[in-house]
Amino acid sequence: MAAPSLPSTMIAAQVIEFNKPYHIHSIPTPSPSSLHLYDLIVKIAVASLCHTDSMVTRGSFHSRLPITGSHEGAGTVVAIGSAVTNFSLGDRVMCGLKTHRCMECRVCRGPEVYRNYCPNNDGDLGIRRDGAFAEYAVCDARESNRLPDGVAFELAAPLACAGRTAFRGVKQARLEKGQWLGLVGSGGGLGHLGIQFAKALGLKVVGIDARDEGLALSGEYGADEVIDVRKGKEAVEEEVMRVTEGLGCHATVNLSDAASAAEIACAVTMMHGRMIQIAQPDRVSVPMEELIFRDIHVEGSLLCTVQQGQEMLEVVAKNGITVKTNLFYGLEQLPELVERAHSGKMQGKGLIVVDEEAVKKEHKETSRS
Repeated sequence: MAAPSLPSTMIAAQVIEFNKPYHIHSIPTPSPSSLHLYDLIVKIAVASLCHTDSMVTRGSFHSRLPITGSHEGAGTVVAIGSAVTNFSLGDRVMCGLKTHRCMECRVCRGPEVYRNYCPNNDGDLGIRRDGAFAEYAVCDARESNRLPDGVAFELAAPLACAGRTAFRGVKQARLEKGQWLGLVGSGGGLGHLGIQFAKALGLKVVGIDARDEGLALSGEYGADEVIDVRKGKEAVEEEVMRVTEGLGCHATVNLSDAASAAEIACAVTMMHGRMIQIAQPDRVSVPMEELIFRDIHVEGSLLCTVQQGQEMLEVVAKNGITVKTNLFYGLEQLPELVERAHSGKMQGKGLIVVDEEAVKKEHKETSRS
């Protein structure tokens, strides 16, 4: 089923060659007639830039080229596959990243919280499959989330990866209300979301960052204590111990790629606590003493499952969680956004408004309600 008159071509920003800028040009629009039975075609309203996009452009994932960038997209459903039952035409959607999990392996048949780790799938948007830096994108309905009232396209797009990543990291810490969560790299796109999720779940937050902009953002978004890691590891440890009355953080989430970040995350975590590694440097280095003599449990975390994603959206809507955004209008402005993001001076997330009319319409409807 499809909305009438989808155009035959669309504008998209693609990686044509590794380590080169995006090529913005016209390509064929996805066809409803060739849609996988569980897929959606989404008219993209807003797409967001993610750190992973820079990894794709460098060739870190050996993506097939050309490939349309961005796995953070939100928009309106304009076509649905023949087996889709959870979406209708016109629904507002946060695109799922995963596509076509096998649904048969032990991961898919195991606990829901781990099903997004299925190794037998057709790849992630913007990494193995064309993503959201386009006027239209295809995503798997089974991995996507319908947007609740109060969650606008500009908010939903960065939540598609940054939100799903930060929310799962906070949940993986398995803390109870009133306990301390440390966030290393608290002042970035993931970090300021992690702070808000943690506070919404009743946790106390120590934000740790190495940039003036990041420290300011951490405080702005509600961290109970903000610590400048440039003071040195010992000073950071002392500050954390002072704030937590000698305990250390009950768990810590590492969001920073810095070489010393995982070590610092472990150091500020209380004995027998968890360190959740979300950042994706080539190597994660942790001193032996943290593992053996302090029994710090190091876990990795990737993305929310679809059920966790819906829980996240409900938490966002209920608690008025926001994303620090930098808006750019039109795919033609993507090079400017990339340059700004790589400067290190941009606070929060960079967004491309692909469909300005859809965003304006949404604003008008919100103002009436």
